[in-house]
Amino acid sequence: MVDTKVTLSGWELDNPVIPASGTFGYGKEFAELYDINILGTFSFKGTTVEPRFGNPTPRIAECPAGIINSIGLQNPGMEHVISEELPEMKKYFGKKVIANLGGANIDEYARLAEAFGKEEQVGILEINVSCPNVKDGGMAHGTSCENVYNIVKRLKSVTEKPVYMKLTPNVTDIVSVAKACEDGGADGISLINTMTGMRVDLKSKKPVVANKIAGYSGKGVFPVALRMVYQVYEAVKIPIIGMGGVSCAEDVVEMMLAGASAVGVGTANLINPYASKEIVEALPAVMEKYGINSLKDIIGGAHNG
Repeated sequence: MVDTKVTLSGWELDNPVIPASGTFGYGKEFAELYDINILGTFSFKGTTVEPRFGNPTPRIAECPAGIINSIGLQNPGMEHVISEELPEMKKYFGKKVIANLGGANIDEYARLAEAFGKEEQVGILEINVSCPNVKDGGMAHGTSCENVYNIVKRLKSVTEKPVYMKLTPNVTDIVSVAKACEDGGADGISLINTMTGMRVDLKSKKPVVANKIAGYSGKGVFPVALRMVYQVYEAVKIPIIGMGGVSCAEDVVEMMLAGASAVGVGTANLINPYASKEIVEALPAVMEKYGINSLKDIIGGAHNG
């Protein structure tokens, strides 16, 4: 019998599979298809202080190995999520969740962290400093070592919940940014968020997405995400939630060998709503195939030798 359990900042998960923020909503639609309690946990839809309508349409376009999107953090706002979505979530998900939070400035991040830090249902605060699709802050926060350091320092002063920083791959040196997060007191790192990309319509000869440039995700980014997880693991001592193009149980194992303690599943959920369920169910057989008795034992295994 293989052991799929993993631990994030003292929180033990039944398995490392975590649907990533932005691809799983609040879990309700997926709970109508299968029992989502089989998941390790999930990161719910990115939340801001005030409601956001998001970016103009069209804001999604297919690519040969994934999609580009420019949703723009559309969400009902902090107060609605706390008063409506979290209580509703208890009806279909019996585990703690990850709260993905996005702010335009450090004060907004602090308000969000303080509010969600008081919620018993929330196990980890995942701080989005990496969204390429919002003009007020967004990815700019996560490209500066000084910014991420200051954000973490502030958040750790207002909450006792573990703070994980979700980083952008659109930087020259991901290691320096990750180390700045750790130096600021971050409890963990989530990476990667989407890369930047675009599509052009050959008939209209104009960009397909209204914002022109959008976030690229899907299978095509997996080698890049894996490389960044590998590099960050060598530089920091805090746990990593690795994500980016993960679409099968083998990808989960590969991510963990590179250094991830848990693994986010993003675009695959949009292509196949049963993707995370199928990965969880396939994981034990893949572990047996490769002689893995416990997932905890393989974290960072690719760095040995």
